[in-house]
Amino acid sequence: MSISIRDARDDDLPGILAIYNDAVLHSTALWIETLADLANRRAWLIERETAGFPVLVAHDSNGEVLGYASYGGWRSNEGFRHTVEHSLYVRADQRGRGLGVLLLSALIERARAAELHVMVAAIESGNLASIGLHQRFGFSTTGQMPQVGCKFGRWFDLTFMQLTLTPERSAP
Repeated sequence: MSISIRDARDDDLPGILAIYNDAVLHSTALWIETLADLANRRAWLIERETAGFPVLVAHDSNGEVLGYASYGGWRSNEGFRHTVEHSLYVRADQRGRGLGVLLLSALIERARAAELHVMVAAIESGNLASIGLHQRFGFSTTGQMPQVGCKFGRWFDLTFMQLTLTPERSAP
């Protein structure tokens, strides 16, 4: 099966929505309990595009969305303008096939092209696959926050990881 990465389009939104809602219902990747609708994901896509942030999709030769990734502002204060936080989701039946590697690689490339300095990941501490993926790309753990989230009637810990995209950069 041939996999390609490209910018998301409006016709990708049903696929993105299905992956998002599956994460809401069945995983601890999102500490959200409310399902989204197509209007919500459309507004999210427009907001990202308007801000100049990418939304990338991994799709097969039939155009079916297999995963998506994006980044956005980490904090709203202008002092954080060189730092972004990203998210990456792969359809449940496609995990373990290298899509996360493809998506994260493309996302990092976009962030470097945009001359961003740091990319942040906030990962549920038990998600060892995601932590391992990020370590593979050079992300380092910069913080652990115990019991800051809850879902499914349980507390969850948060691991912060970051990648300095431009280590040679001495100042903005």
